[in-house]
Amino acid sequence: MDRVALRGLRIRGHHGVFEGERKQGQTFVVDLAMGLDTRPAAAGDDLAQTVHYGIVAEEVAAIVGGEPVDLIETLAQRIADQCLTHGAVREVEVTVHKPEAPVTVPFDDVTITIKRSRA
Repeated sequence: MDRVALRGLRIRGHHGVFEGERKQGQTFVVDLAMGLDTRPAAAGDDLAQTVHYGIVAEEVAAIVGGEPVDLIETLAQRIADQCLTHGAVREVEVTVHKPEAPVTVPFDDVTITIKRSRA
C-alpha cells in the first residue's frame, strides 16, 4: 500500500481536561499517513483518483481548531474518521502531539498514535 503523509501540521486548539487548557488553548501538532493505492492516479495523472492532501490538511485544521474534547485520543480518532471518508484512503495512522501538555516535570512531547482502517 502506498502512503500519502502530512507531517507537522500546527493548529491551535482548546482541548484538555483542565479549565486553563480550554480557555487559553495551545498548539497541537498532527502527523498523519494515509494508505492507498496511488497507481490509478499515477496512470491517469488524475487527482480525483488519489487523496487531495491540501483538503485533508484543511479538514484536520477544522477538527483541531473546532469543538474542544478532553482527550487527545478523541482528537486522533476524529481525525482518523475524517481521513477515512476519502474514497481512496484505505487506512490511516494519526499522531497527535501535545507539546504544551500540563506536565509537572521536564518533557519534550506527549503523543498519541492510532492506526485505523476501513472495516
